[in-house]
Amino acid sequence: MHKSGFVTIIGNPNAGKSTLMNALLGEELSITSPKAQTTREKVLGILNGPDYQIVFSDTPGILNPHYKLQESMLKSIENSLDEADVFILISDVGEDFKNQGLIERVRRKGMPIILLINKIDTVSQEEAMQKIAYWQEKLPNAEVIPISALYKFQIQRVLDAILERLPEGPAYYPKDELSDRNLRFFAAETIRKHILLQYKQEIPYSVQVEVDAYKEMADLDRICAVIYVEKESQKGILIGKGGAALKRVGTDARKEFERFIGKKVFLDLRVKVLKNWRNDDRLLQRFGYDVSKRRSGQAENPERLAAEAREALEAMEAFALAPDPEGKATEALPETATVPEVEAVPEMDASRAEASEEKE
Repeated sequence: MHKSGFVTIIGNPNAGKSTLMNALLGEELSITSPKAQTTREKVLGILNGPDYQIVFSDTPGILNPHYKLQESMLKSIENSLDEADVFILISDVGEDFKNQGLIERVRRKGMPIILLINKIDTVSQEEAMQKIAYWQEKLPNAEVIPISALYKFQIQRVLDAILERLPEGPAYYPKDELSDRNLRFFAAETIRKHILLQYKQEIPYSVQVEVDAYKEMADLDRICAVIYVEKESQKGILIGKGGAALKRVGTDARKEFERFIGKKVFLDLRVKVLKNWRNDDRLLQRFGYDVSKRRSGQAENPERLAAEAREALEAMEAFALAPDPEGKATEALPETATVPEVEAVPEMDASRAEASEEKE
């Protein structure tokens, strides 16, 4: 008997969805960072065994969309809910789901539910037991499991619970595949991860990484990537004085990607400006985001858009954007911000950073 199916992982921003999938797969497939909205696109991770195949779907955190990129993120969550054979709801032990609409929607779908209480290592035994009892009462038909995705505590129990609920069926993907994504995608995500880790405020959220060229060779992969920002001021901050900040991003991303693919990498990074790309359908489509089925007037009316999204997802807006872990508010950079002088950056550590500009 062979089992197979799709498992959707969903929860608040920063609840540990990507960390959980990486722990289950034994590979760092989805990028992680302390910042909210790290995951922008649905990432499929495929776990294969002799008699099973589990296709995990790591989704963006649920939020109220304020621009078209976030609309696309919200759409990917909804699509994943419709595809799932098993539903994993992951909750930070210090948070609660205040909205009953989401739970009722999942119940009506009739899919098996596994409720994971993450970061259990951060609370006392008494607090943990109270949280378990709370969710057992709220979701009596779900299996409630306290975990620490970061420290892989109870991960085998989670896997066993999934396999118990997985339907019989053939493999959906070849047994040697880890994901439906290609190396270009993972290279771009690795670069974006280190931008998230190194920069604060608006910079990480205004960045899109596109791999222009990826040449696989016997002993060295050559990657050329462009980092797009929305403003000239962001471009200057991203590059840093003399290109030092961008060089750190390139070096750290290169080293991590080398570990991921198991060989050397030459990484060429450039920075360009694409004004307002997060609200441009044409550019979002170019970057691979789903911009279909949007009715006219939504983008110009954020309040109406948020109301329609709440109706479609039955008040999922309870899962608000998590605050910055350092407690700092996210502020837009002023248009008049000073752009540091950019100097030529010499090649170093097989990573090269250059600044250029694209006018559209």
